[in-house]
Amino acid sequence: MKRPVVGVIGSAHLVENRFPAQRVGERNLLAVSEVAGALPLIFAGAPEITDIEVLLATVDGVLLTGARANVHPMHFGAEPHVSYEPYDTRRDALALELVRACVERGVPLLGVCRGFQEMNVAFGGSLHPEIRDLPGRQNHRMPRLPNGEIHPDQDVVYGDRHDVQLIPNGAFAKMMGKELIRVNSLHGQGILEPGRRVVVEGVAEDGTIEAIRIADAPAFALGVQWHAEYDPQRNPVNRALFEAFGAAVAAQADAAKA
Repeated sequence: MKRPVVGVIGSAHLVENRFPAQRVGERNLLAVSEVAGALPLIFAGAPEITDIEVLLATVDGVLLTGARANVHPMHFGAEPHVSYEPYDTRRDALALELVRACVERGVPLLGVCRGFQEMNVAFGGSLHPEIRDLPGRQNHRMPRLPNGEIHPDQDVVYGDRHDVQLIPNGAFAKMMGKELIRVNSLHGQGILEPGRRVVVEGVAEDGTIEAIRIADAPAFALGVQWHAEYDPQRNPVNRALFEAFGAAVAAQADAAKA
């Protein structure tokens, strides 16, 4: 039986500080395969390699993953600063155009962490390089040991850390079957001002935007700040998200056959 195909964006990586590569975290691929029920297909986050027209003629949905690099501030009218680094400008160039193309053509789109931020910037929104520096905000970066090293236990790093309040009757509340969820937190940069068509559907206890949808999108077009790809096989919140994405992707595949 033929499975729907989800394109999963890659990010630039230098192997051994010598060999340029494109990488995708395996948990993204497992989430697409095991929970969304689709075949994950990695594509390069580079416009000179990936042709958007050909990509969207090939896949039934797109997953914009998290990544180490931040969106370059030139895309939202801010000055470059060391606090925004590192960058992946090739991924920026592809992803921002791809977001708009997916929404315009009704191709299901899910953005996670950096992908969530790319969706906001693609529609004219802005980002802050370090959300924890804003008044009243908590530290949303990953847990560390007292000596500053990243905590060695992945279940601690990706453990649920704060609540998110969802808007009543919104896409996320309907999907989750409730208006309060608890999620992990592993980011420094975050949404400062929402872009046009960006509807805020979920906010953390400190006011940080955590869940968005694109208004009037003809298909699934949702983004989350947390790393939903880590444990959707066992986490009911993240499972609901990837199952809903999978259903949208399957519908897209069926429509393409008709």
